[in-house]
Amino acid sequence: MNYGNIIKNCRMCDGQNLYGFLDLGFAPPSDAVLSKEKLLEPETQFPLKVLQCQNCGLTQLSYAVNPALLYGYQYKYESSMTNTGRVHFFSMAYSICQKFNLEKNSLVIDIGSNVGVLLEGFKRNGMKILGIDPAPEICEKANERGIETWQEFMNSEVASKIVSEKGKAKIITGTNIFAHIDKKDELMRAIDICLDEEGVFIVEAPYLVDLIDNLEYDTIYLEHLEYLSVKPLVKFFEKYSMELFDVERYEIHGKSIRFFVCRKGKYPVSGNVKKLLDLEEEKGIYKKEILDKFAEKVEEHKKHFIELLRDLKKQGKKIIGISSPAKGNTLLNYCKIDTELVDYITEKSIIKRGHYTPGMHIAIVGEEEKINDKADYGIIFAWNFANEIIKNNKNFSKKGGKFIIPISGMGIEIREYFN
Repeated sequence: MNYGNIIKNCRMCDGQNLYGFLDLGFAPPSDAVLSKEKLLEPETQFPLKVLQCQNCGLTQLSYAVNPALLYGYQYKYESSMTNTGRVHFFSMAYSICQKFNLEKNSLVIDIGSNVGVLLEGFKRNGMKILGIDPAPEICEKANERGIETWQEFMNSEVASKIVSEKGKAKIITGTNIFAHIDKKDELMRAIDICLDEEGVFIVEAPYLVDLIDNLEYDTIYLEHLEYLSVKPLVKFFEKYSMELFDVERYEIHGKSIRFFVCRKGKYPVSGNVKKLLDLEEEKGIYKKEILDKFAEKVEEHKKHFIELLRDLKKQGKKIIGISSPAKGNTLLNYCKIDTELVDYITEKSIIKRGHYTPGMHIAIVGEEEKINDKADYGIIFAWNFANEIIKNNKNFSKKGGKFIIPISGMGIEIREYFN
């Protein structure tokens, strides 16, 4: 079986000078929750190490897992689980329609469209829509919602089929998916085929500056092959006669960045691009000493997090997890947190319930479990939606439950909420 490949050359510039600065051990695919039967079978894990190209600056994993192993029926991530997320995607669709003055019935394609929340936003704004996503169960849910979605990996063959059946796209989006794709040359060929001459390719992803500043190391997992910043992308798109002409920053997912790309010269380059290039130099995110310091802080965080949970257990406290996102599995596996520390994890997503977390094998149950079973502390693994999750769990706090936010601007935070 082809499990994947070791990265010896930079994915964007082909450089060989790759500096390894962070080692999170071995990990299973973060979105591959396990059925009870699967707990009896061997579980494949892969190295979770991070490199930075000393040529172009791209930050990337040292190993690219075969996508067929990541996005099958075991893939259970749904993008519509929080109101915060839905509001963000609907707002994104509206702002893009306004920014580029899109005519009604313009074609919008979303790569890695999941259950189609962003496309639903474009549909509400009068656009023709098409989703491309490789995960079968997720595609089924999207089509059931009335969002036309093809179960495919985006490539030149699929792009030619799109043009034949739908025409060319005015907008192609990739939210939190561009960095998942190993074969970038093939992706760019596909975009070139199906993007209109005046069209725009829009990427949204976590920003490396924020990841380092806020110690968001749990966003590092096997599905995320890259951690994006402006400098390497400017050089990368130039290779394909395309241009990064604007960037915008948003608060979603613990802060994200949105990249706007067009064919060379089709749009004026915004001053925002230069501002963020300057910011990256100012922050020193391409300096080895900054990267090494980040790795040291990650190790310290692991130590403090484990100590906190162990101290609470010694006091006889019951700890559960609230929410089971992919990023939570980085924390669980890196810190080796299993059922000795966390009894179970509650989850809003129905398709995750009745399963177990990859690696640490903690049961994922329905949200009603914490209502019937008193716990003292709940770890909010989806900390990027902490405010909404806390408001949705008033009964938990009224019974004396406290919330642990593992990643925040204040370090590891414990919150009470009784309103």
